[in-house]
Amino acid sequence: MDAQKQNSAPKVTKESKNKIKVDFERSPLKDRLKAKFINIYFLQNVIFKLFRFVFLLGIAYIVLYPFFTKVAGSFMAPEDFVDVTVRLIPKHFTFDIYKAIWSELDYLDAFKNTLLLSLMTAILQTLVCSLIAYGLAKYKFKGNKLIFLLVVLTMIVPHKTLRFSIFMHFRYFDVLGILSFLSGGVFEGFSLFSANAASDVIRTLATEHSLNLTNTFFPMIILSITGLGFKNGLYIFMLRQFFSGIPDSLEESAYIDGSGNFRTFFQIILPISIPMMITVFLFAFCWQWTDSFYTNLFFTRTDFNLLPKIVGIPTSLQTEYAGQNLYYAAIRNTCGIMIILPLVILYVFMQRFLVEGIERSGLTAE
Repeated sequence: MDAQKQNSAPKVTKESKNKIKVDFERSPLKDRLKAKFINIYFLQNVIFKLFRFVFLLGIAYIVLYPFFTKVAGSFMAPEDFVDVTVRLIPKHFTFDIYKAIWSELDYLDAFKNTLLLSLMTAILQTLVCSLIAYGLAKYKFKGNKLIFLLVVLTMIVPHKTLRFSIFMHFRYFDVLGILSFLSGGVFEGFSLFSANAASDVIRTLATEHSLNLTNTFFPMIILSITGLGFKNGLYIFMLRQFFSGIPDSLEESAYIDGSGNFRTFFQIILPISIPMMITVFLFAFCWQWTDSFYTNLFFTRTDFNLLPKIVGIPTSLQTEYAGQNLYYAAIRNTCGIMIILPLVILYVFMQRFLVEGIERSGLTAE
């Protein structure tokens, strides 16, 4: 019976809709406005949008207010910090802090060094992590899950626990550990040499003739090439999730046409992975740009400038007065603003690729 009632119910046809629309447009303006705005649906919609606007405005205020205060403080003169009437708008607008940081803290030199280092490591990490992730996602072999588990563990183990061993490894860099192996007593079984003398000689060679890679870009390059760089475990995880979502039929078609593994990867997989690759590149670039762990670990010379090291008080701005601490805090905040400003500009132009890559990173065929 219910089915018969539904079948017998009148259906609204396209012609009926058009007739209703025409009749509504021909009705008086007063009646149209009343029907459109004076109803429960419109009132609920207005209340919801108003609530959403106030809620988002409050969140934006909480998030952005500290940033606005730091930006406003970077343009203030020392006397503004002891003036209780000054809040966000400085009375004595000045660029003295920016000028001092630019000239006295060698901002331009630090910018060049950081840009070169960040570009090299980001490009290498993106390519190497892509190869590793593609192999883990598409090739089934014994130990695949174990290797992926070790990759995940690199995201869990704190880097500070490996600080000393990493530093010593690159301070006395020994390719394949040959000198270290020889200095470990390999000659002790030969009666031709004195065991202690041979060990001392080789140990001296290991110390004197090993490579000191600190204060160079080589530690960062080696870590990036071997897939052990900063946050590489996260990049491999993201790329593996993305590559797992690519249909196997696409690669099988390439193999049927005679394409090899590397050709398939570089000519077919990489072009459709550009948004994800850009996302990983941006993550690697930004984290290296603001990194202080590896830069403080490997770059021990004071004359080698990187952006994370420019945070300080220029000599021309050193002063002693009641608001000294507030003024010095504003100077350090300005250093931070000048460090992250290039990243903000980069994000403005790459926002679309970043969002698209993050959305695709969760795709999986499992």
